[in-house]
Amino acid sequence: MAKKVSSKKEAVQETPVTPEELQDNVKQQSDADLAVEKRLIALYTLQAVDSEIDKIKIIRGELPQAIQDLEDEIAGLETRINNFNTEISETNLKIAKEKNEIAEYTEMIKKYQKQQENVRNNREFGAIDKEIEYKDLQIQLCNRHLKEYTARISEIQQHITAANQMLENRRKDLEMKKNELDDIISETEKDEKRLLSKSAEQEQYIEPRYLSAYKRIRQAARNGLAVVTIDRDSCGGCFSKIPPQRQTEIKMHKKVIVCEHCGRILVDDNIADTALESLAKKK
Repeated sequence: MAKKVSSKKEAVQETPVTPEELQDNVKQQSDADLAVEKRLIALYTLQAVDSEIDKIKIIRGELPQAIQDLEDEIAGLETRINNFNTEISETNLKIAKEKNEIAEYTEMIKKYQKQQENVRNNREFGAIDKEIEYKDLQIQLCNRHLKEYTARISEIQQHITAANQMLENRRKDLEMKKNELDDIISETEKDEKRLLSKSAEQEQYIEPRYLSAYKRIRQAARNGLAVVTIDRDSCGGCFSKIPPQRQTEIKMHKKVIVCEHCGRILVDDNIADTALESLAKKK
């Protein structure tokens, strides 16, 4: 009996996408793109605010560091003067000790000289004479020490005079620098507070990981720019050329794109203009 071989082809039918599902997918994709665009606008806005704060710091120039250097130098001079005064006090104690020893040796010599008047033979006279000679040498040594100590005090006093003069000059410089900085701060303090408040407010709209990356890039960048626009087909931070395809991706706002050379976040002019317009409205 012949077996009849039958083969069935099971048609795999794909479930058709309904118009409602297609619309939902498009909406989800649109929402995701919008989220990225808002993130880029927030990052560029934060960069614009922080750059204004940087300008204020530039106006102050190197005054804060100059003031710190002067304060350190003044502290060093004061310590040096204190050390000199301590050395003078210690040297005066040594001088007093040497004088006491001279007085003591002098009295001993007088005592020995009286003993010589009552000696019974030349041998005793010679022994006492040697003691007198030894004490006289000790007095000479003490006098030499006194001259050295006195000369050292004179030298230290000259150093103190010079240090005090330098200290006075540095204090005048410090006062002048502080007044200059105070004048600049009084002129820019209001703007700086407003900008710092705006910077803190803007950070709230940025996810922690992006904010952390922004601060890391900004700290590493010499000019403080972490978010830059494309300038003449190049990165606005390091000026490296950006390929056309990369520029197209940046303009699509579908993801955060960084420069391959410097790591800065790249945005197009539309993002920058929108951020600056929004910033201008809040002023």
